[in-house]
Amino acid sequence: MRKIIHIDMDAFFASVEQRDNPELRGKPIAVGFDGTRGVVSTASYEARPYGVHSAMSIVQAKKRCPDLVIVSPHFERYKEVSRQIHEVFHEYTDIIEPISLDEAFLDVTENKMRMTYAKDIANEIKQKIKARTHLTASAGISYNKLLAKIASDMRKPDGMFTVHPCHALDFIGSLPIEKLWGIGPKTAKKMHEMGVFKGEQLRELSRTHLVRVFGKVGNVYYDFARGIDERPVVVHHDRKSVGCERTFLEDLHIESAIVIELYHITLDLVERLSKSGFEGRTLTLKLKWDATTQITRSLTQEKILCKKDDILLLAKRLLAETDYKNRPIRLMGLSVSSPVSEDEAFNKKPIWIEGDLPFVDFM
Repeated sequence: MRKIIHIDMDAFFASVEQRDNPELRGKPIAVGFDGTRGVVSTASYEARPYGVHSAMSIVQAKKRCPDLVIVSPHFERYKEVSRQIHEVFHEYTDIIEPISLDEAFLDVTENKMRMTYAKDIANEIKQKIKARTHLTASAGISYNKLLAKIASDMRKPDGMFTVHPCHALDFIGSLPIEKLWGIGPKTAKKMHEMGVFKGEQLRELSRTHLVRVFGKVGNVYYDFARGIDERPVVVHHDRKSVGCERTFLEDLHIESAIVIELYHITLDLVERLSKSGFEGRTLTLKLKWDATTQITRSLTQEKILCKKDDILLLAKRLLAETDYKNRPIRLMGLSVSSPVSEDEAFNKKPIWIEGDLPFVDFM
């Protein structure tokens, strides 16, 4: 049986800002862009009693908390602190699956310190993180990723919670179904309509019924309700795409301005592709007209998409397939996907492509 720890930093971005700026300590703050289109990235614990939370619009957050202080993000600083935290992780195990800058799964079944209990490892990790970064983390411990992640949220901030195998079914049975991984607002609403509000009620449904209602993911819900999650802690993830997008302060409706923004997004994408070394053949354009309506258009090519001229030409073709001339654009994004397999990368061969050449009559 595995021993899995989920470490989740407490209000990470906001806590870093408060650590580095004493005048912000004790105040309700939100990290994000202070504008009409700004979104809260992280809210400090002082702001949360007002109902301010991540993914909320800055405008709404200010209405809920008039004294809210908006702080611009400093991602390079957050990345540096994240590297310090991962150095602590590696003192105990190299089987680490980063989820984001501020959270990760650790498999400590076999650990470098040869410690018997995962809770002792988690406690030491928390102490070392606090000593080296002056930040707090919460830890969840269990025999799989599902329960470890849920557990890390049980006693925030600066908490630790263990779900023992003997108590797993009772623990899941008492949970609101929204706490289970993969059950978002829409799925939860559908389950509520079925009379399912807690894990114990979900457990009463058959696998066949869940698959009939939710498709293949019904199998996952069936297993999760029983504390079954066989997913290992994955050290490396194969990147499937590289992209970038922009949300505009004011909706774009002038054609020349739209094309100029498309050009700048293309430049950003080319730079990201170069830095990541990612290779793909499918270009996807994403447009958002308003808060609820968005579309995507894609094109796949034979050759690798990495040059500005190639990407910009395809991007303009995709844009022409949309209704962009008649609808103001709130957000625009580009991404390259369809990664090249290792076999393809190793066995790259010239490809003959039929083309048209002008015929010249010399006679």
